[in-house]
Amino acid sequence: MAQLFELKSFNSTSGELTVIEKLLPGSIKRIFYIQNTSNFEHRGGHRHISSHHAMVCLQGNCEIYVQNEDSEQTFQLNNPQTSLILEPKDWRIMKNFSNDAILLIISNQYYDINDYIDEPYNQTAIAGL
Repeated sequence: MAQLFELKSFNSTSGELTVIEKLLPGSIKRIFYIQNTSNFEHRGGHRHISSHHAMVCLQGNCEIYVQNEDSEQTFQLNNPQTSLILEPKDWRIMKNFSNDAILLIISNQYYDINDYIDEPYNQTAIAGL
């Protein structure tokens, strides 16, 4: 199941440095971000065959609903020093974005449409989303 991790941050008189490293298996292959989501009810609605993802809400806040074979949970991302790590089996929906939200996603795989699985594990569980 998905897990939250606190990222290492270093403060000095010249500002704050937050480090994202050693969170995903393999190397980083793809980085993208989601912003300007005010016209969208939610994003995502998929899981992967092999891609692991690290998500960090750099600004603002959002929720990530995660479902796997055994459980479901909603995570609040509202701190740029916190990363949500998603395994390939974690079906997800990103929702309830604040107007200023910027959600950064880091992947250990390049984009491949064949890596996506759109069907959730349990349709009943997501009916209210």
